[in-house]
Amino acid sequence: MGRRVYTREFKVSAVKLVQEQNYTVVEAAKSLGVDAASIRNWLKKFGSEVSGSPNGEPALRAELRRLREENKRLLMEREILKKATAFFAKHDS
Repeated sequence: MGRRVYTREFKVSAVKLVQEQNYTVVEAAKSLGVDAASIRNWLKKFGSEVSGSPNGEPALRAELRRLREENKRLLMEREILKKATAFFAKHDS
């Protein structure tokens, strides 16, 4: 049997399964009927292109990181407001 040739679109779709839909490389390979090593190679080749992130970080992970940082900041702001409210409530009485 000859060597199979895959289109660029197929390879990019395989990379998206791993990066955007959180498939493991092995799950994506089984799902597509492709060798896992092929998908790993495609991740190296097309990974940063698909993610849209300049440093190659997958888009969902970048969004998750951003949201965690924002959540941390908002929790800190809430604590400050709680303390300020308690301070002013004590001094107004």
